[in-house]
Amino acid sequence: MHEVTTFIKKERAVLVGVTLNGNTWETQDHLQELALLVDTAGAQVVDTVVQEKDRIEPAYFIGKGKAKMLAQVAQEKEADLVVFDDDLSPAQLRNLENMTQTKILDRSGLILDIFAHRAQTKEAKTQVELAQLNYLLPRLTRQWTHLSRQVGGIGTRGPGETQLETDRRLIRQRISSLTKTLEKIKNQRTVRRQGRVGSYKAALVGYTNAGKSTLLNALTQSDVFVEDRLFATLDPTIRRLSIANFKDLLLIDTVGFIRKLPHNLVASFMSTLEEATVADFLLHVVDVTHPHLAEHMSVVDQVLKELKIDKKPRLFVFNKIDKLEQKALTRRLEENYQPCVFVSAMRGLFLQELKQQIRKLAVESIVEIELGLPIDSAWLVAKLHEFTEVMETDYTDGRATIRIRTSQKGLARLHRLLEKELPGEFNLAKVA
Repeated sequence: MHEVTTFIKKERAVLVGVTLNGNTWETQDHLQELALLVDTAGAQVVDTVVQEKDRIEPAYFIGKGKAKMLAQVAQEKEADLVVFDDDLSPAQLRNLENMTQTKILDRSGLILDIFAHRAQTKEAKTQVELAQLNYLLPRLTRQWTHLSRQVGGIGTRGPGETQLETDRRLIRQRISSLTKTLEKIKNQRTVRRQGRVGSYKAALVGYTNAGKSTLLNALTQSDVFVEDRLFATLDPTIRRLSIANFKDLLLIDTVGFIRKLPHNLVASFMSTLEEATVADFLLHVVDVTHPHLAEHMSVVDQVLKELKIDKKPRLFVFNKIDKLEQKALTRRLEENYQPCVFVSAMRGLFLQELKQQIRKLAVESIVEIELGLPIDSAWLVAKLHEFTEVMETDYTDGRATIRIRTSQKGLARLHRLLEKELPGEFNLAKVA
């Protein structure tokens, strides 16, 4: 028998961007990233349309004349879809589809489609479906007649066409069910996290495709999936890192951030991102070769603020140093971002320096204390296991003496607990 090879025809996409502030290079940069997103989704970019405007048009986002030109371009290029670099309102989507007779997708819809394709675990699939349904709900008034002639394709994965035929009431019921499922997953994560109490955790955060998973593999000799595309990693991955004289440190790889990240997606992935919120410090991984690394770092800062973890201790890890042509850039970065280290995760360069910096941050976050309690208050020891590492307990002369190792955050929580339960009846002493 001869093996039959099936070739899947790539969808053809036209990209659309709008320049509002006269900053055309920024629009071009955003469209380059949009092209990478389209490639990640599995389509081929066949043309790009850009318009400079003073304001967004409420009916078509772009001007009506430009929308007619877009329809002509889509027809000439035999495009299957048109992708806008910004979010569109339901009315704009409907008007543009009627005008172009082509499937229209905005940036959020495209990112959600990529996440639907990338999701592997039950948790990731649940989170993506929840985000897609929240995105879909206000758009149910769209005219989907042209999609009846299509089979699958970008923008229809995940819930897919079947959900488009479902009314708002059923979608709201599904959203409620998925929200409850995620709450259960969140509780399960909390239980699993109890087993990591006493370990010190560093979360890898950064713009998508900065090299976080490659760095995790290089530091821990792991085999986490790595691909030179956006959003290769969705689920958090936790690996143990061995550093001299510091045996209990965990590295947590998180989903990459991106500019204009859909709010629904951030909200849905909150349970995943919680792994970063419980970390003792952050490793902010940056692609040092990217021409707009400052903007990428700003996007990460914004997401960290949204997660309320932007004040955590942070080590800047400038990756891909082996590909950097402008060596003088390292001096400027060193002046502006401290502490920092320059590495090449792919080639394994300067990883020892990185490990030393990680160890320094870990040590600075650790506190060993001796806690004295009345012996009839020893029931608090069980509570301490929830957020500290209880190393030793001794009951002598009517007192319980407990040796504890915890983070600065755990110490603050311990103070609050003791002041509430045993005001004036405890004593704390830091162990040298």
